[in-house]
Amino acid sequence: MNIKTLAITCLFIPLLGTGCTDTPQTKQPETSPILAERPPMGWNSWICFGTSVTENEVKANADFMAEHLKPLGWEYIVIDAGWYAPGMLTLEDYESKAPHQLIDSFGRLIVDPEKFPSSRNGEGLKPIADYLHGKGLKLGIHIMRGIPIQAVEANTPIKGTSYKARDIANIDSQCKWYFGFYGIDMSKPGAQEYYNSIFELYESWGIDYVKADDLLSPVYACDEIDAIAQAARKVKRPIVLSLSPGPAPVENVRHLQSVAQLWRISEDFWDNWEALKAQFPLCRKWQKYIVKGHWPDADMLPVGPMAQRAMRGAPRMSHFTPDEQYTMFTLWAMFRSPLMVGCNLPEIDDFTLSLITNQEVIDINQRSKGNRELFETDGIIAWYAQSEDETAHYIAVFNTTDTAIEDYTFPLQAINYIGDGHITDLWKNIPVEIHNNAVTFNIPAHGVKLMKLTK
Repeated sequence: MNIKTLAITCLFIPLLGTGCTDTPQTKQPETSPILAERPPMGWNSWICFGTSVTENEVKANADFMAEHLKPLGWEYIVIDAGWYAPGMLTLEDYESKAPHQLIDSFGRLIVDPEKFPSSRNGEGLKPIADYLHGKGLKLGIHIMRGIPIQAVEANTPIKGTSYKARDIANIDSQCKWYFGFYGIDMSKPGAQEYYNSIFELYESWGIDYVKADDLLSPVYACDEIDAIAQAARKVKRPIVLSLSPGPAPVENVRHLQSVAQLWRISEDFWDNWEALKAQFPLCRKWQKYIVKGHWPDADMLPVGPMAQRAMRGAPRMSHFTPDEQYTMFTLWAMFRSPLMVGCNLPEIDDFTLSLITNQEVIDINQRSKGNRELFETDGIIAWYAQSEDETAHYIAVFNTTDTAIEDYTFPLQAINYIGDGHITDLWKNIPVEIHNNAVTFNIPAHGVKLMKLTK
């Protein structure tokens, strides 16, 4: 969930479990399951619909994805915050000191039947999951760290135990930007069993992806991260685990790789240029920790028609210019970030559709290696990657300055390449000529030149 406008300071200082501050390593931990061999690609409801997305809107976006995007690798439909909260339609509702949330007899969140009519009679999100699975898509949901305040007030039993909600709740551990949950004291009997019980419920619904929030920043909730990861691994259904909000501490990368498939590296990302510029140093910091199955996440892509009922800004087309959107999508591709679009897909415009359906650029994101920044000089930033089969080199030269640059020369020696070859501009789909083992081109302000070099 993205709420950069809200304070993300939380009122707890969790005890760090062992392993949370291990020396960063790029080696993949043996205990971490490979559930996302390539960066996940999908759609998330937050940027467009905030906490008020409905069943019909979820299905409409799924229908569009299945028809137009699935062949390119787009497959996840993620329902963000509010699926359990009747009447939560505005920022004021979201910031309420006592948000209305629905729970079952074991203190677990259940689905609002007004927003999701098919959830009635105990069906939960299974009818929607079945609908998506029938189209070859996967369903994700957003959850918060902890236990709902309603469960603590009612002192509901913890499924399969003799313990109750008040036995495990830490009422001094509450996120400051959403007041619907108390943290869980993982030293208490019944604590792990509660997290196990919610993932058992999600498994019964057919959930494929869980975005777990209030875990990484400004305090790293190691014990509850471990508990959530353990609960996700305990169920038989593979469930991809995404951790938020960022920025995640890079010194905890080995722990992150051992528990999750993706984790946020930045604060909440919206459609403004300064926020996009700030992603470059973060991607540089995390680039050496890109390994198969465990993906540093640069956050959702605010493109196209967005913010119909969002928590930030009025309904609009993305504030990013076309050149800025090329820059954003290129950086996400070269960095191999997960790709989650936030627009209302049935209303997508031609430009945005062309942006997110460029097969060559998606291939960089999904099937490349050696991804790294080459250099940064006076606002010019170059990135490099190689295709998995080593038949192609990818070069991205970004102009992060406010002035267009003409006749910029990039020497192919910068990627240790000498000889003949063919270069294609991947956004314009036109050839780029090589002269004296270099290429010369123009780059608009805030823009990028993305090229593919083959022999």
